Amino acid sequence: MMKKIILISALTAFLAAPSLMAQNQARERMESYKIAFFTQRLNLTPAEATRFWPLYNELQAKRTAIQTERVQLNRRVNQQPDKLGDEELLAICDKLVGLEAKETELTLLFHEQIKKALPPIKVFRFYRAEEQFKTMLLKQLQDRREERLNPDFR
Repeated sequence: MMKKIILISALTAFLAAPSLMAQNQARERMESYKIAFFTQRLNLTPAEATRFWPLYNELQAKRTAIQTERVQLNRRVNQQPDKLGDEELLAICDKLVGLEAKETELTLLFHEQIKKALPPIKVFRFYRAEEQFKTMLLKQLQDRREERLNPDFR
């Protein structure tokens, strides 16, 4: 019995590995593209880059943690909507609002830090580049979705 469990676990890990590797490669490619995108848009000097990237990477890590928690809370409600009582639902709503506040505080803190790391025009360019990057990613996602739904799209 134990051998079967180990075999099934190993087989599952083996079959999932290519998918996880592909996801990691896609994530790494996107990160590389993002770095190039921001570096080009901001026209960072080497000194500015050494100040900017650690701040930005920390911001992204904290944003990701907040987004992960938000997804988990939403998933919990979506998977068991009838099993949660009113008090528990309100507690989840309170947590969601708290995460929004936490993300806002994080943005304000980052803004204060980036103002010390970059000249004002590059701070402005950063915010503009961030919006441009999001817009570009959403357009690519929309185009891929259209291609899947309508192969004659292009």
